[in-house]
Formats: sequence, structure tokens, C-alpha cells
Amino acid sequence: MTYSRIAGLGFYVPETMVTNHDLEKYMDTSDEWIRERSGIETRHFFTEGKDTVSKMGARASEVAMEKAGVTPEEIDFIVFATLSPDYNFPGSGVLLQRELPFRNIGALDVRTQCTGFIYGLSVADQFIKSGMYKNVLVVGSEIQSNILEKSTRNRDFAVLFGDGAGAAVVQATDNEDSRILSTHLHSEGKYAEDLLLEHPGSNLKDRMSTKIIEEGKHLPYMKGSAVFKHAVTRFPEAINEALDANNMTKDDIDMLVPHQANLRISEAVRRKMGLDEDKVYNNIQRYGNTTAATIPIALSELDEAGRLEKGDVICLAAFGSGFTWASCLLKW
Repeated sequence: MTYSRIAGLGFYVPETMVTNHDLEKYMDTSDEWIRERSGIETRHFFTEGKDTVSKMGARASEVAMEKAGVTPEEIDFIVFATLSPDYNFPGSGVLLQRELPFRNIGALDVRTQCTGFIYGLSVADQFIKSGMYKNVLVVGSEIQSNILEKSTRNRDFAVLFGDGAGAAVVQATDNEDSRILSTHLHSEGKYAEDLLLEHPGSNLKDRMSTKIIEEGKHLPYMKGSAVFKHAVTRFPEAINEALDANNMTKDDIDMLVPHQANLRISEAVRRKMGLDEDKVYNNIQRYGNTTAATIPIALSELDEAGRLEKGDVICLAAFGSGFTWASCLLKW
């Protein structure tokens, strides 16, 4: 039987690191306030003229392909997850395809925001198990620093997000002891307006206007308490769903890699699941929330640090705008 496995990982973050103290220059905030509410200490912002969503994805992909021992010519398909594409259209997947010497392969963009990478892994897993492809490149890449108004009115959002990219080569295998075990995807659209970027949208004749800007409706909006409440419920649900599907319990998890939305959320989930601190990986302190890139960046760091051993049970979980939530269980 054909399975799929993560054969290589890579990540890229822009060179400009922004501290909490740097943000104090633009808004009424403080290092203590940001750390207390999110755990974030630093994040990275892109360099105009150098970094784009697709170029950052390409840099992460180069590392992932090298680790997997494959060339761009051997990649059969691209799945590109982002909420911040280079253009409204075409998607960033095709821009990545032209960035490196790929063949004229298909490229699919995924727009499920924070769950985008897990959704992308699920797509890759199904393509490979069906026998259609052997090597699928899954990328999460975001530039969010330029959607955020660095001001007191947008403070709750502006302090949380950063830029970066992560990539994984998902490859066919017949080894049932090292593979993606299952993926689980969910959504609940009735809460879409609790976390969104409304404009420019297609529901008004004028996609952008002075009124929209004055009202701040071109900025991301989040009903923070509602998001937190749903996140700490849906994360454990998705994790337990993956464990149940594979006849496992929380004691079988060697490493939980949650989407890096907020350190308080990750800690609440860890306590609710009854997991030891060393079994949950967080790096939001250094990168902020890089949305679709958080999980592949975290996995890449774990791999580089030698903290993923053969046969380890790794659980990936995410929750975000949509609302969407998802999980993936795999054996390393």
C-alpha cells in the first residue's frame, strides 16, 4: 500500500527582526503588555524589493527539497497555503512554480488561513495515496506586516503577526512505520466575522473608499475573547479526534506542534490535554504568528535541532479564521 511521509523540511524568515520595544514607537503598548497577552518577544518583517510571499516560499522550498534529496524537476505538484498572496490573482502557487526550475506542474492555492498548512498536507496525502503523485511540495508563506496598521487602534492585531515561510516535501512511501497516519479538517462559517479582513472585498461596488479607511474596515478584525474560547475547545477536539482515529491516547504523543497563534492558547491546550511542557513545541516568542507558516517553521526547527526521532508520534493542530480547525497525526 502507498502512504505519504514528510521527507524534508525548510523555512525562511526575513532578516529584519522587530522587537516589542520597536513597536512602542508606533503605538500605545509595552514589552510587558505584549508578552503578557501573547508571549511574543520578537517577529520578522519583510524587506520590500527583496522578499515576496512566493520568493520566501521558494527559499524555504529549496531547503526542504535539499533535505528530502529531490530536485525541483522531481516535484509533481505544489500546494501553497497563504492568506497574503502576492496578487489577488493569480495565486502564489504559480509564482512559486516560476521561481525555481520546476516542470509545468499543477499549483493549488489554499486559503484556510491558520489551518492552511494542515489542509495542504491533507491534499498532498490524498494525491499520493491515490497514486497520482510521488512528490508534493506543501508551502505556507505569509507577509502580514504590511496589512497591519502600526497604530493604537490596531494594536491588538499589530503586535501579534510576523512574516515567514515554511515548506515540506511530502513523498510516497511503502513504510507504514514512518508516514502520515491521518488528517482531520473542519469548519464553522457562522463565526466568519469574528476574525476577518473585510476589505477590499467583492461585496461593495467600491472595493476601497475613504469611508472604509476612516472606519478601519481595511484592517484585520478579531473578537479576541470569542477566538480564544473557541480555540481552547477546538484544539483538544481535533487532537483527540486524530488520536481516536489511530487507537492512540495522549500518552502516545511524543511532540505536539500547535499553530502558533498565542502562547496563552497553547498553554491552555497543553494543560487541558495533560501534556508535559517538553511535549509541546512553541516558537511564537521569536516569530510571532506567521499564520500558514507557523507549523512548518516549528517542524523545521525541531528537525534541525534533532528533536524528531524515527518512529516518534507527532501531532499537528491548528485553529483560526473561518472558523477552521484541523489536525494531523504522523509517525516520523
